Amino acid sequence: MIQKIQNFLEVSKFKYLVFGLLIFAFSAPTANWYYTTTHELIITYSIRIALQMAMAYIILEFLIPLLLYKGKTTAFWISMIITLLAFYVICTLIHMNYLETTFPSTYTNYIKRFKDNSFSSRLMNVGEFVFKSLYFLYPTLLLLILKLYVEKQRLLKLNEQKKTAELVALKNQLNPHFLFNTLNNLYALTLKKSDDAPKVIRKLSEILDYILYRCNDEYVSLDKEIALIENYLSLEKIRYADRVKISFSKQVTGREKVAPLLLLTFVENAFKHGVANEVNQANINITISKDKEQLVFKVENSKPVHIKTAVEKESIGLQNIKKQLELLYPKAYDLIIENRSNYFSANLKLDMYEL
Repeated sequence: MIQKIQNFLEVSKFKYLVFGLLIFAFSAPTANWYYTTTHELIITYSIRIALQMAMAYIILEFLIPLLLYKGKTTAFWISMIITLLAFYVICTLIHMNYLETTFPSTYTNYIKRFKDNSFSSRLMNVGEFVFKSLYFLYPTLLLLILKLYVEKQRLLKLNEQKKTAELVALKNQLNPHFLFNTLNNLYALTLKKSDDAPKVIRKLSEILDYILYRCNDEYVSLDKEIALIENYLSLEKIRYADRVKISFSKQVTGREKVAPLLLLTFVENAFKHGVANEVNQANINITISKDKEQLVFKVENSKPVHIKTAVEKESIGLQNIKKQLELLYPKAYDLIIENRSNYFSANLKLDMYEL
């Protein structure tokens, strides 16, 4: 609907005619008591609305886009005053030379408002000028408000489309990254001819089914993300066996909603940088809890001390996560990264609501 109104306002050559007819349809019947005949009502209102639409056309199509929008404020206001004066003169001439002579009985009391019935005395009447200026301007203001509203809706839609496109791009980066890591796990097990290979394939199929088909919404229930993490941990336990000690604590209802794949990236990062290059047993601690209206997700992992990490580049996964957080939780999250020589932790707090 908004798009149709926008197209009509931007493209249609008849928008002022249509808007004028709408004003006539809504306002003319309410003034029927003032005029002697329906013929007089139609003639008078047709002239007034034609002048109103002409003024709206000049202001909206020329003065605002060519002067105001280009920063020529002084020229705009001077042009506005000239336009109002010009229409006041035209209106006065039509009143004196046509309406008052054609329908004299209607305008008897109106004429008495002036000291004399001369053209100059009417032009010098400030009150009449202000009243008629406001009367002729109100359709312009209505059209301007409508245009601004439609433009605002258009920008909101564009921002939403941009946000969706950025999220899709980030997910497209994340999904191959995750698949690559998991296939490496499976490859390592097949080299060992492990009996766990079928189990890995089953877990992997469950994970891929979720990633490809069940997490396309902007937000999903937390229990689904927890199940995804548990499947991932199962795969990593098979791969690393005693080389890693994993603790996963859950203190949530599961009814909360969260952006899909958001939490998994932190877990992936812990294994990639905390376990893959560790000779001794590595430690990974994961906790999910609630603090009032916030979800608290913390991932801690030990780091190999024999590898120098003085200058470490952020993983692609963490870079993507920060971008996703900015898009999905603007001013509604807190992420604290602690990176030491033998220890890494990511503490994420999200404003939440339940299903």
